[in-house]
Amino acid sequence: MASGVQVGGVTGGSGDARSLRVAFALMVAVVALAPLAVYPVFMMKVMCFALFACAFNLLLGFGGLLSFGHAMFLGTAGYLAAHAAKVWGFTPELAVLFATACAGVLAWVAGMLAIRRLGIYFAMITLAVAQMVFFFCLQAKFTGGEDGIQAVPRGKFLGLVDLSNNTAMYVFVAVIFLGGFLLVWRIVHSPFGQVLKAIRENEPRAISLGYDTDRYKLMAFVLSGTLAGMAGGTKSLVFQLASLTDVHWSMSGEVVLMTLVGGMGTLFGPVVGAAVIVTMQNYLAQFGAWVTVVQGVIFVVCVLSFRRGIIGEIANLIRRPL
Repeated sequence: MASGVQVGGVTGGSGDARSLRVAFALMVAVVALAPLAVYPVFMMKVMCFALFACAFNLLLGFGGLLSFGHAMFLGTAGYLAAHAAKVWGFTPELAVLFATACAGVLAWVAGMLAIRRLGIYFAMITLAVAQMVFFFCLQAKFTGGEDGIQAVPRGKFLGLVDLSNNTAMYVFVAVIFLGGFLLVWRIVHSPFGQVLKAIRENEPRAISLGYDTDRYKLMAFVLSGTLAGMAGGTKSLVFQLASLTDVHWSMSGEVVLMTLVGGMGTLFGPVVGAAVIVTMQNYLAQFGAWVTVVQGVIFVVCVLSFRRGIIGEIANLIRRPL
């Protein structure tokens, strides 16, 4: 395995690590200052989907595993957090933690079924499991069927801070997003992350070196599903709603689009991709179904012209000698 760490589209030397820290500082500054210029709820939606895309990128970009069923973690966690907060009276932090843990268990079950398959077979198994979860959410009484779970109370953080205030809720979501992002960063830079990337590049060689590749891939799948669940649980509290939209197969397609547009296999790419796609959906909503056509055009253009994604292309330009 190569000694250089390929992260964020650049090798992991001291200068590159410095660049990543600067990029992270800029992202924190944007998150902190954005409410001054942008509607806070919109930014909270961006952060929830950015965390979802980062979770998916951990599996696809760094593990080389394409899942077509990641919406099941986002949507299921959303339902569970909403139900826990509304019916059981959980505080917001406990509701999100409960939903995140349940998403992790679901990811372990789905991973045990899918992880021994490769390529399109792996993708199809994840899609099949996700469709079963969608049917369950449609039929289960506690989910409210097509109406979903509405009027979910945001509650009080630690029983003290009222999250019905958008500023307090924004801080809550920002802390979760930045914490999840840093966790992904740590995983990628850890020995586990290095083995995961080795499996992505050459699984037979990783096996020959003595690594139990199925175990590593299962761990990556569980971590990815858990973080996706964290995003889903947080999102349901932000919008005070859990619906079938988040567990539908089309949501799994959207997170693939976010990851590829931003830059697969980079740390900041999924964040940028999520911001681009959510912004398009928000500001082009007046065009109705044509939004999906515009998304498709952007996807085709990115695949044909910017195969590394937005961040990947920027990183490649920085590395290129003048």
